[in-house]
Amino acid sequence: MSDSGPAPTVAKGDLIRLDYELWGEFGGKRELLDTTLESAAKAAHADAPANVEFRPRAFVVGKELFPGSVGKIEGALEGAKVGDEVVRKFAAGDAFGERDPELVESFSTQRIYRLPEMRREDAHLDLGTVLNIGGRSGRVSLITAGRVKVDFNRPQAGRQVEFKFKVLEKVSEPSHVVTTVLDMEYGKGSEFDVKVQGDEVSVGLPDRALFDLNWLVAKARVVEDLRALLKVQKVSFTEEHKTPAPKEKPAAKAGAKAQAPPAVAPAAEGAEAGSKA
Repeated sequence: MSDSGPAPTVAKGDLIRLDYELWGEFGGKRELLDTTLESAAKAAHADAPANVEFRPRAFVVGKELFPGSVGKIEGALEGAKVGDEVVRKFAAGDAFGERDPELVESFSTQRIYRLPEMRREDAHLDLGTVLNIGGRSGRVSLITAGRVKVDFNRPQAGRQVEFKFKVLEKVSEPSHVVTTVLDMEYGKGSEFDVKVQGDEVSVGLPDRALFDLNWLVAKARVVEDLRALLKVQKVSFTEEHKTPAPKEKPAAKAGAKAQAPPAVAPAAEGAEAGSKA
């Protein structure tokens, strides 16, 4: 116990920030499935897209953190104390579920190539290609001359899982809650102009969100989160569209000579003399 009192305990519905490593084991092979730590990714020689930013993740406890999990991995966060490093291990059935051999199905290549996603110009059929068949999403697991096997199991099904995490913070200050929610649901929450007055929240949008379809999708989730976390009665979003100032013409250089008026053409002078005659 520190001088400031006992560390806060995490409960369902709390907004937290955490670092974590999620490891999976299948067939004797251990693999890093997800992490917020660049050091862990490098140590595991994990490939990460160039635009991935490693940093603590915001999360509302009780929601889905790892898509496809059965919920028990996320449940390990409940009861944890801020600042403690925790390791939990899960059997496959408690993590992403057991593999079901009956969910691996065979289709003719003709049917596969008639799928909408395979009619695109950039379509390419390979092991691991994700296909949507009859409203179900699966991955190609085998390709032969005339048949394609598609695995409809969850991608991580059948793996034992180790979840290492550290809760860094319980977010509770209202303005910080709003910024964190914006960052969690859309990204770069610090770019928004946030004001909280009583049970009302006002959010000024940055320029990049004004015409972004991703923001239109994220906005509903932001409102839902703020209602649950802050019990607010009103959430308003303001847009500001500024007209660009006209560009000023460059000033004439000092010492430049004024341009002389154009000389009268000789032909014009002759015509004028004739008219006077």
